[in-house]
Amino acid sequence: MALKVSLLFSACVFVATPAFAQSQEVRRGPVPAWAVASSLMPVPETATGSVFFRRQDAEIHLSDQGQAQYNGYRVKILQPSALQFGNISIAWDPSASAPIVHGIKVFRDEQTTDVLKNATFEILRREDQLEQAKLDGTLTAVLRVPDLRVGDELEVELTTFQHSPALGTNESGLLLLGPSPQPGRYRLGLSWDEGHKPDLKMTADMTAAMQSSERAIHFQFDNPRLQTAPNDAPIRYQWQRVVEYSDFHDWPALSRHFAPLYAKASTLAPESSLKLEAARLRSANKSQLDRASAALKLVQQNVRYIYVGLNGGNLVPASADETWRRRYGDCKGKTVLLLALLRELGIDAEAVLVNSNGVDDGFDQRLPIPQLFDHVLVRARIDGKVYWLDGTLPPVASPSAEPIFPFRWVLPVTAQGGDLERMEWRPAAAPEEISLFEIDARAGFDKPARIVSTEIVRGVPALEQQVQFSAVSEGQLLELFRQGVTGGAWQTIDDVKWRYDQKAGASILTISGTAAVDWEDDGSGKKSLALPGGGFNPPERRVRIDHKDVPFYTKPEYSCHVTTVRLPSSTKPNQWSSEKSYDTRIFGRNYHRAWELREGAIRMIRGSRIEQPEITSATALRDNDRIPAFDNSMGWIFYRPSETGKNAVGDGASVPATYDIDWTASDVPCASAPET
Repeated sequence: MALKVSLLFSACVFVATPAFAQSQEVRRGPVPAWAVASSLMPVPETATGSVFFRRQDAEIHLSDQGQAQYNGYRVKILQPSALQFGNISIAWDPSASAPIVHGIKVFRDEQTTDVLKNATFEILRREDQLEQAKLDGTLTAVLRVPDLRVGDELEVELTTFQHSPALGTNESGLLLLGPSPQPGRYRLGLSWDEGHKPDLKMTADMTAAMQSSERAIHFQFDNPRLQTAPNDAPIRYQWQRVVEYSDFHDWPALSRHFAPLYAKASTLAPESSLKLEAARLRSANKSQLDRASAALKLVQQNVRYIYVGLNGGNLVPASADETWRRRYGDCKGKTVLLLALLRELGIDAEAVLVNSNGVDDGFDQRLPIPQLFDHVLVRARIDGKVYWLDGTLPPVASPSAEPIFPFRWVLPVTAQGGDLERMEWRPAAAPEEISLFEIDARAGFDKPARIVSTEIVRGVPALEQQVQFSAVSEGQLLELFRQGVTGGAWQTIDDVKWRYDQKAGASILTISGTAAVDWEDDGSGKKSLALPGGGFNPPERRVRIDHKDVPFYTKPEYSCHVTTVRLPSSTKPNQWSSEKSYDTRIFGRNYHRAWELREGAIRMIRGSRIEQPEITSATALRDNDRIPAFDNSMGWIFYRPSETGKNAVGDGASVPATYDIDWTASDVPCASAPET
C-alpha cells in the first residue's frame, strides 16, 4: 500500500494501541459519513506493474472516542504476483473497539461478488514478537478471498480504532504518501468533530495538494510521481509528503502530560522491599556515583527485559514495586524502578524520552508527537555532573557521561514541562573500532610468523559482543575460532582471550597463533609486504543534479588500524622503507597514517574519523576536485638489501607499537587533533 496512516509504532515506550472497548470480533457495518471516498480512476491500456490502484483512500477521524482510521481501496490485479492482495489481514488490540469491515467485493467483467456473503474472518491470537521479548496481546483477523484471478478488481473497505486513556483527549499522528506508489488514484484525509481540531503541519508538497473545509483536510494524487530524497542528505531532508497532527501544542505540554505517570509509578509503597534494597546499596557504597552504579546494575541484572503493552501498558509504566515483584519489565518499568531507587538514595534523576533508532534528526521541526519516541531512560545529576543510566542494557553498562546511543534530541519528563533538548555532537574522542595486528617475523622471510590480532570495540556492538561471548567458556571460545578460521590466513590458533573492560566500555578479543606472511618477491632478494589495514579507498564524489542547497551527510564513525611488524633478525634498519605518511581532511573526514621504525619493528597506525557529519554543497564541490590527488596507496613496506642508506620509514613521528600502550585509553593517537 502506498498510503499510510502512521503512528510510528515503537518497540518499547509509545506504541499507540487502542483501549476503549471489549469486542473481539470483526464487525460489519456501513462506511462512516466522515470517510469521503475518491472516485475511480480509469485503468489505462498501457498500465504496467503488478497492480493498478483505481482508488486508495486513507482517512483519520478525531472525536471524543479517539481516532478512527478508514482504509479503502479498489485495485486491479495485473500480474499473478499481485494475487497476494487477496490475503487480507487486520491486527488490533483486544481491549480496543474491534475493526469494522464495510465491504469486500470482487469485480469481474460485469459481475460483482460480495466476498463476505460466503467467507468470514478467522480470529487469531498470537504473539508474533515473543522471541524479541515483546508481549502486546495483538489479535489478528485473516481472510483469504476465494477464486481471485488476474484481471479481477478487488475492493476492500474497513475502519480500525485507536485511543489510549493515558493520552486523555490528546491525539496525534502522521498521514503520509509513500515515496514509490503504484500507478493510480490516492486520497488522504483528516477530519474531526467540533472541538477536536488538532495542530497541523505538513511538507510543502502536501500544502500544494491540500483541499480544506471547516472540519477536514483532504489530498488527492493521480499517478503520483516517485519521490526521491536528496542522496547523502541528513534524515530531516527525507521528510516528504507527510502531514503531522497533534493536540499537544508544544514539547513542554507533552512532557508535563507524562510526568504524573512516571511520578506515580516510581513512588514506593510504605512497606516496599525496595526501600531495604536502597538501604543496602547506601551502606555498601560510599560515593553517590558508586551507589547509582549499584542501583543501575541491580535493575539490569535482576529484572529481565520484556515489553508489555497489555491493558494500557504501551504508554503507562508499571509501578516500580510491581516490576520488582515480577522481576521483568520494559524500558518504562525499568526506568521507574531505577528512579525509585535513586530517589531513596538522594540522587536527583529524571526520565528522558528518546528515539533509539537514529532517526531523530529534525525532531525540532516536528510537532510534539509522542510516537516519535521509542525508548525512555534515566538522566541523573551526581556531584555536579550529568550521567545517563539505561536499565535495559547489560549489567556491564555503567552510568556514562554520554548515552550509549547517539541521540540528537531528547525530551525530559518533568512536572514543569521539559523542552526538547539538542544533544551536542562532538567528534569521537576514542575509536569505536580498533584493529591491532602484530606480525613477529624475526625468524625470517620464509618462516611462519607469530601473529597476535586484537579487536577493540566500543558502544552498542561492544555490548552485543559482551552478551554473546560471556555466555561461552574460554575453551568453547577457542574451539569456536579454531573451527571458524584455521586453514585460511591462520595456520594455527593457539589462544583466544576475550574480556569486557567496564571502565573503557570496550569489548576486547585477542587471537594468537601462527600464519604464513605473504611477502612479495620483488627479485634480487628484494621483498615487500602490504600491511593489513594500511590503505584508504579514495572517497566518492559528492554530486547532485538538484537539491544543490542541501548539505551532504556522513554517518559519524571513528576507526583505527594499528600494525606492527617485528622485522627478520637478519635485516638492518637502513634496508627498509615504507609508503608515505599523510594527514588529510576531505569531505569532513580526517584520514591519518603514520610510520616509524624503532627497536627492530616497523609500526604503522591508520585512522579515519568523521569530524563534520554535514558539509555544505560548496565544500563538497571543492573537495570533489581534490579526489584525484588523494593518496590511496596500500600500506606497503619494502626490503632492499643492497640499499644501505638512511631508513625511509615515516617522517620522524613517534608511533606506538601494538604492545606499547593501553589501546583502550581515550587518547590513542589514531587521528590528528580536530581543526578549530
